[in-house]
Amino acid sequence: MSEQERTLDVRPIPPRDKHPTIFQTFQALTPGESFVLVNDHDPKPLRYQFEYEHPGEFGWTYLEEGPSVWRVEISREQA
Repeated sequence: MSEQERTLDVRPIPPRDKHPTIFQTFQALTPGESFVLVNDHDPKPLRYQFEYEHPGEFGWTYLEEGPSVWRVEISREQA
């Protein structure tokens, strides 16, 4: 992770807007960059969506796993 850690806290975002916001953030990354997603539940369904829409293009590392806060580093892999 770079010294300037990017963090996206989706807890205050309305549920219908969370995944679009996360994918917009991911699309803005250049290969090798990452951001930390902060959520109030395990974002496992989001990981499945990433696997379907961006196979082989992302990295997923849990940094904190609840019970009230989950933090996941999502990276854009090198081409």
